[in-house]
Amino acid sequence: MEPARKTIGVLALQGAFREHRRMLDGLGADTRLVRWPGELEGLDGLVIPGGESTAIAKLLDIHGMYGPLRAAHGRGMAVFGTCAGAILMARDIEGARPDQEPLALMDVRIRRNAYGRQIDSFETTVPFAGVEGGPVKAMFIRAPRFADLGSGVRVLSAADDGEPLAVREGRALAVAFHPELTDDVRVHAYFLGSVVGA
Repeated sequence: MEPARKTIGVLALQGAFREHRRMLDGLGADTRLVRWPGELEGLDGLVIPGGESTAIAKLLDIHGMYGPLRAAHGRGMAVFGTCAGAILMARDIEGARPDQEPLALMDVRIRRNAYGRQIDSFETTVPFAGVEGGPVKAMFIRAPRFADLGSGVRVLSAADDGEPLAVREGRALAVAFHPELTDDVRVHAYFLGSVVGA
């Protein structure tokens, strides 16, 4: 019997949501763009894309998404954040505006723009535990750093100097880079198979 297709939402308030949706569609997920609380109903997982974390936070507030998103995750909805999405998932955001509220879905402190400005962007490959086929492609654009991890947080990817690049806590996955801006679908496949499917 064929496994049931997963229904994955992509938060579409700002940022690279179209690129995430394209990857997930290609992997066979049923996808839905999410802008309002009612659109979280029935989701197996949600992707919070990269973009501008301050703008996304403001729009989350305007759209009344903070409480419903936390509640949906509390009921078991998996969440995957890339770059700005990872920033918003943290319990504490270094360098945030005083009115920027974190979603606090993971026991992580994160530092915004730790890799420099837009001009300092680069693409590389990084190891990723649980993914076959060697290192995955990763685009770093004003990427954050995971500054402090709680005891329940697992590092799935780290730089040569030990710097965490991807972390997981239960049904929450956060990466400092943009896998959706490459042609490598394996991080999204890991999310669908190992995080949503857990």
